[in-house]
Amino acid sequence: MKKQKQPVDRDLVDRSFFARVEPFLYLLPFLMGGFMWYVIQTSTGREENIKQECEQRISKDVLSHCVLPLYEEKIKYKGQWHIQKKKLFPGYLFLISENLDELHEQLKRVEAMTKLLGAGDDIIALTQNEIDFLLRFAGDEELVKMSQGMIIGDKVVILSGPLKGMESTIQRIDRHKRKAWLNLEMFGRQQLVEVGVEIVKKVACET
Repeated sequence: MKKQKQPVDRDLVDRSFFARVEPFLYLLPFLMGGFMWYVIQTSTGREENIKQECEQRISKDVLSHCVLPLYEEKIKYKGQWHIQKKKLFPGYLFLISENLDELHEQLKRVEAMTKLLGAGDDIIALTQNEIDFLLRFAGDEELVKMSQGMIIGDKVVILSGPLKGMESTIQRIDRHKRKAWLNLEMFGRQQLVEVGVEIVKKVACET
């Protein structure tokens, strides 16, 4: 006897799909039309202040959104582990705009030393692959959360978190500091990027 197929719950499918894409809906306008993500270089340690200045001094019709990606790391003090947030790309911000000329002009209103990243007169904008990576890696909170993994022999396996599936980019892991260093291609160059990872288990070899 032929087994009868169960009807698909369309409402459940729609809700599941919406739950996956909802975190990125606020960025949808910036992924369409002429919006580009430009890289601004500034003094390390002053990124939050520069972000605030940009948002205050640059017109909203010129600067649509300013992105400062962070990552979580665990530090130990007073005998306990605590999570703190650090800059994913120290010294850099991402400005989303569809008017480069006006953005370049209005950046002069920002008192701190800043410059749009580029070579000569060519200003660097993120590629679509780089934008997609940032959205996937940092999510709607613009925060790369802690990952968990294990070491099998000399192989790193990420069990959960944003590093899952990115094992090939990991250059080094410090188990005690709960950190990993990734080799990523961003801004047209190779970048060594720190993120948080907790190795929960280490075994000599795969059984």
